[in-house]
Amino acid sequence: MIYIGCHLSITDGYLAMGKTMSRFGGNTFAWFTRNPRGGRTKPVIPEDVAGLLGHLSKEGFGPLVAHGSYTMNLCSAKEETRANGLDMLTQDLARMELLPGNFYNFHPGAHTGQGEETGIRQIADALNRVMRPDMKTTVLLETMAGKGSEIGGTFEQLREIIDRVECREHIGVCFDTCHVWDGGYDIVHDPDGVLQHFDDVIGLERLKAVHFNDSKNVCGSHKDRHEKLGQGFLGMEAMKRIALHPALQGRPFILETPNDDEGYIAEIHTVLEWMEADQG
Repeated sequence: MIYIGCHLSITDGYLAMGKTMSRFGGNTFAWFTRNPRGGRTKPVIPEDVAGLLGHLSKEGFGPLVAHGSYTMNLCSAKEETRANGLDMLTQDLARMELLPGNFYNFHPGAHTGQGEETGIRQIADALNRVMRPDMKTTVLLETMAGKGSEIGGTFEQLREIIDRVECREHIGVCFDTCHVWDGGYDIVHDPDGVLQHFDDVIGLERLKAVHFNDSKNVCGSHKDRHEKLGQGFLGMEAMKRIALHPALQGRPFILETPNDDEGYIAEIHTVLEWMEADQG
């Protein structure tokens, strides 16, 4: 089995997110640690976090997948942007320690003209400044679509970052289905081959979470535009095969499809129906 959920707003606090996901029928969720476009964040109330931890245990939730801000770029050519990104990363990982055993996912960044090698080195250097052997959070590098100067559009780039990280026991990958498709990996016609390639380059043991999205674009477009399940170029049958793939079981699957609450509820229940039919 997999765990299934979607992105939720943290506006009403941590426990509210857990209760919302239970109402949706899911058993994991994601949230932005701060404003995804601006970097602002809210104070953490310890009692609220404790309430969520109790709810997660009671309801049998899987790991959660927090998401760093889109504005966090650890490999920008601008030193000020890199410094701001490092500050966000430091604060976010400190907050995540209040929710031990969960995942912190972020977009590796864009080198903005410095070159791939420099970008990879700067990302790893930033991680090495904040990650510690005793941390309770696993940091996830997200697979990207490879648009512009993005780092992470190939599995090889992610492996190069991982190889430079000192606390490798605390680093993994979030596999975004839209991004890998847009990046040129044909998970519709050859999911086994793509996952085998991932295993050969990075290792499936590092694939900790899945962003479960269809795509508005053809394979290799490098555009990164998500679509609702079954309404894009991946299609419903391919999405089903991915959700039920033996190599991906036990992971949290996070929907980032362009939906409202009712749309997410419908997609969560679709995935649950796939799992029930497969088990029964």
